[in-house]
Amino acid sequence: MGSGNSKSVNPTPWVETSTSETSKPSKSTAPPQKVVENTPNGEDISPAGTYASQSLSSPSSISHLLVPHNGNQSYQGLTIDTINPKVRKMKYAVRGRMVAQAEVYKKQLKEENDLPFDQVTSCNIGNPHALKQQPLTFFRQVLACSVYPDLMNSAVDFPQDVKDRAARILADTNDCGLGAYSTSRGLISIRNSVCEYLSKRDGGLEFDPEHIYLTNGASDGISKFLNLVVSGPNDGVMIPIPQYPLYSATIAALGGTQVSYYLDEANNWALSTEELKRSINEARANGVIVKALCVINPGNPTGANLSQENLIEIIEFAKRENLCVLADEVYQTNIYRDGDKFVSMRKALAESTGASSVPLASFHSTSKGFVGECGMRGGFMELVNLDAQVEAELYKTCTVSLCPNLPGQIMVDAMVNPPKEGEPSYALYRSESEGILESLKRRAKMMVESLNNLEGVTCNPVEGALYAFPQVTVPPGAIIAANEAGMPADEFYTMELLKSTGICAVPGSGFGQTPGTFHFRTTILPKEEHMNHVIESMKKFHDGFMAAHK
Repeated sequence: MGSGNSKSVNPTPWVETSTSETSKPSKSTAPPQKVVENTPNGEDISPAGTYASQSLSSPSSISHLLVPHNGNQSYQGLTIDTINPKVRKMKYAVRGRMVAQAEVYKKQLKEENDLPFDQVTSCNIGNPHALKQQPLTFFRQVLACSVYPDLMNSAVDFPQDVKDRAARILADTNDCGLGAYSTSRGLISIRNSVCEYLSKRDGGLEFDPEHIYLTNGASDGISKFLNLVVSGPNDGVMIPIPQYPLYSATIAALGGTQVSYYLDEANNWALSTEELKRSINEARANGVIVKALCVINPGNPTGANLSQENLIEIIEFAKRENLCVLADEVYQTNIYRDGDKFVSMRKALAESTGASSVPLASFHSTSKGFVGECGMRGGFMELVNLDAQVEAELYKTCTVSLCPNLPGQIMVDAMVNPPKEGEPSYALYRSESEGILESLKRRAKMMVESLNNLEGVTCNPVEGALYAFPQVTVPPGAIIAANEAGMPADEFYTMELLKSTGICAVPGSGFGQTPGTFHFRTTILPKEEHMNHVIESMKKFHDGFMAAHK
């Protein structure tokens, strides 16, 4: 039916058209996204270096996606060719091909055991409870009483501090319980607890609960903040190499540009400001607007713990270059080297010349440390020096998802405000938490020593976090075999490790590494009594692998 309106209507409204030169893609270090035409023979007829955004601006370039529908052109439906190409570009090695194969083996072991191992050991991810770490009693008791308040009046003899904590949390929900939404930042009593924890950690610095955001794990906060920063391919975010692939995946999904800076493996994965300068200058020379700098401390996957002096240098660099800083500090309680201590980026900021000017977002989680409550998805983000209008926009994105989950918020409260000396739950809490940390320290030492005893393997000390990241000198025969299998040499190594032992590790290429080197990441999380078996299995496999591929 005609409306009588002579205004021209775009017949393909899903296609952006442009008549201006500004629509051309700017010079960028981001790799071009090729658009592959679905020709009858399936060949790639797209010109090399064509950006997807540019190609799709031409109706002729999407003719293969259009099919007749009620006499009009329409797209062919939701297929791999029509979904967001940025999603296809995402990669997350921690849950990638290796884990998919491990799941196949787990299923196979349940049906029939014709494999050379009797269990799959998941060393691919920092998931402590999956490797049989026991939950902390106080945390689960408070959660149980908060979820089902009648327990506090039952025959179960919960300690009084557990009941008091659950009652306080429930009161903060206006006695609506955990089934009701909280505010989008999270319950105020828990945010106050976070402020007290941070102030104690950082020597009395003041924190404002209005700048504390409880999140569904640290990943949720990091993703929300990067969503605020990245708007297109010219927007760059500096990330360490090696890195936790949440960063590269999120930047890819947002269509931004990853600006890599390399950690110095020969110097125990040190972070050099000279390398930061090299990285940012190279990116800017290629037309990238570098907006943010991400720092993971203690390092994942490296396990390195940065000094206060180094952190202050990083802040001063960010100030000079007008960058905001993201500080991923989820392993702050995982410090193993005698005499070492964790220093927060917030404390370094306070002691720098950028104390009142450098925007900083810091992240913490209940998934790591000695808590290990990955499935509860608890975490928080603290913001400082963020422009008020910018923070208002970030808050708006939080309101879209209404609120962080309540059980995760309770885990955060227990983490930052554990039982105190003199309270009924203190002795058990101290025994459990110290026992876990001391065991992790021993396991870190065991893993590093065993890896360094393998032919062609070097591994820096694990100063913190939950992982070792050894470098493997892959023999020439293995590189040939990997090429024939169509995979990088480190992925070939870890796949063969999985096939032979059931140990699931992650190839270093999933985290990034200096070109020409090969690594893999393994957790230190197998239980102490199982660690010797893991180490012996790795050694047997490695010796055979090296001999077979010389």
